[in-house]
Amino acid sequence: MGDEAAVIPSLSRETLRGTWGTVLLPIADGDRIDPAAIAAQLDVLTTSGLDGIYSNGTAGEFFTQDEDEFDAVAQLLADACQSAGLACQIGASHPSAQVCRARIQRAARLRPSAIQVILPDWLPLSWPEVLDAVAGFERVADGIPLVLYNPPHAKTRLTPGQLGELGREVPGLIGVKVAGGDAGWCRRARSEVGDLALFVAGHTLATGRANGADGAYSNVACLSPPGAVRWGALMAADSAAALALEGRIQAFLDTHVLPWQREGLGNAALDKGLAHAGRWAPISTRVRWPYASMPEEAAERLGDIARAELPELFEHLT
Repeated sequence: MGDEAAVIPSLSRETLRGTWGTVLLPIADGDRIDPAAIAAQLDVLTTSGLDGIYSNGTAGEFFTQDEDEFDAVAQLLADACQSAGLACQIGASHPSAQVCRARIQRAARLRPSAIQVILPDWLPLSWPEVLDAVAGFERVADGIPLVLYNPPHAKTRLTPGQLGELGREVPGLIGVKVAGGDAGWCRRARSEVGDLALFVAGHTLATGRANGADGAYSNVACLSPPGAVRWGALMAADSAAALALEGRIQAFLDTHVLPWQREGLGNAALDKGLAHAGRWAPISTRVRWPYASMPEEAAERLGDIARAELPELFEHLT
């Protein structure tokens, strides 16, 4: 199974870059995780040209997993990426700082490229508490670098300036994932986060890259991993064409996906709907109880629309 001598590449603030794809959590009958469906995803993700793969972000539904399930998903990712010699990040996030810290310790034994974390998420943190939390995570990571995921719905949202200060205080923090804004926002954020790798929302990556962002944990890769890779290459070769495609991607999302969000579906359900629409692996739209899912027939219609409006993302598929 691959080159036994292959290793998972290490990462730093200087080398954390590009388009990353996520492992989505496949839910079978009985609300159980289907490991065979994870393996099928990884077969595609590791051969799509992505800069790396990560687990247990929002689309990985980390907040629904028990500790045995977390360990199993992390092991599957690490094994696949070691065989492929591909960078990987294990999401050790949990709303409890204590559970997150224990997950970091176990994830570090797998020697991933980095470990993703969130801030404790029941009560907002003061600034000294933020520093203490991330420094505490660093202490148990056994030298594996950290990436902070600070989404718009976090209880404690940090400014770019605070992220830069956090990077100066915690050397083991190499990157941040935030909700990107327009070109002006990206330029200001780039100047304030210092040398931390700055990752923005996948559907804003062309604007972000043109204004100093380093990459994306990509929702576009949920729809089409190879298509997201080709779009990333287009950003380097023809920025005007890449920005034009970004406009069509955002119009597609605004018209056909965001109405589902307004109906109450969460981001995990939207990402799974995109992945089912993409038809690149056996991914159902089902999310774990008690969260609502996009109907599969709606996601299938979404796939037809995506192929008509964004054909560049699907040239690899029949």
